[in-house]
Amino acid sequence: MNHHEKMSSIEVLFQRQVLKDPKVINAFLLVHSDNSGLHINLAKGTGENGRPNPQQPNYMASVGKLFTSVMVSKLHEQGLLSFEDRITSFLDSALMDSLHVYKGKDYSQDIQIRHLLNQTSGLPDNFYPLFKKLLVDPSFDPGPREAIEWAKKNLTPKAVPGKKSHYTDTNYHLLGLIVEKVCGEPFHAVLKKLIFDPVGMKHAYMLHYSEPEQASPQPEAGFYVDQTRLNDIKGFAGIDYAGGGVVAPLDEMLLFMKALVGHQLVSKETLAIMKQDKASLNPAFDYGYGIWQVRNIPLLMPAKYRSWGVLGATGAFMFYHPELNAYLIGNFNHLTWQKKCVRFMFKVMDRLRE
Repeated sequence: MNHHEKMSSIEVLFQRQVLKDPKVINAFLLVHSDNSGLHINLAKGTGENGRPNPQQPNYMASVGKLFTSVMVSKLHEQGLLSFEDRITSFLDSALMDSLHVYKGKDYSQDIQIRHLLNQTSGLPDNFYPLFKKLLVDPSFDPGPREAIEWAKKNLTPKAVPGKKSHYTDTNYHLLGLIVEKVCGEPFHAVLKKLIFDPVGMKHAYMLHYSEPEQASPQPEAGFYVDQTRLNDIKGFAGIDYAGGGVVAPLDEMLLFMKALVGHQLVSKETLAIMKQDKASLNPAFDYGYGIWQVRNIPLLMPAKYRSWGVLGATGAFMFYHPELNAYLIGNFNHLTWQKKCVRFMFKVMDRLRE
């Protein structure tokens, strides 16, 4: 398949996926490969007040966790913290008190920063329970600290720190507070200073926390659960925070990913730690420091899909395929695409190999 045929095949695949799902109002896809000189930046769907535009800023959900892990890793490189540091060194006693009580024993003092990064703290997930509360009461507006306190009072830890993986936004809320403590600035300000500015993400911002350096000529794309548009619910930002929250056009997400792969944000050695200190999150993926890594499983997960990146609940994805030297970034902007986006991404990889 030649260059033009690949581009056409990927666009047709994407359009068909969007057209057959009436819940998808706006969807976005960027595919870039330096090896083949391929660059596709698409927007499909009925849109909101007009057709979607590829330059629209997208809320990327848990794709933002990779931004958080990179920030923490940069602070590690600067000697301001260590991956092995216990989180009690950075968080106040009121927050740490009984944070992790499992089967009658308090493990709060045993949690290390690396446990938060690779989802092995054993803490419960506060996002979905709080999200359900938010849908019932849109005026509900907890901050990240309140979200952690709520989980401490209402949920039960899943395991001893370091012993088992359990995906939870609680871990990344804690990382956000640690970043603020170390840097003495709000999380969104550190995000701009450590990532947005060096990478050149001038239209990027944090949902309900900050504004972009340059206003986008296109409106923020809507993201949905059922028929509810979530963008304007202020409380959503508090339960997302450092666990997501990044909003940017896909071409600026590509700038971030290329900078990470090219060791311009963290060193080759640090990126290796971020990938190698991992836990088995489910049969198909390992999880490093904010990094989902496709595991090779004969028949179920062929080696041709071996890649790494990050996924978001809205059907957002941002992956790098080393063999193809290709970047795949997209968003279906609906919670029903949380898992389906992975299958779609693999189909795109198949088209790139043809």
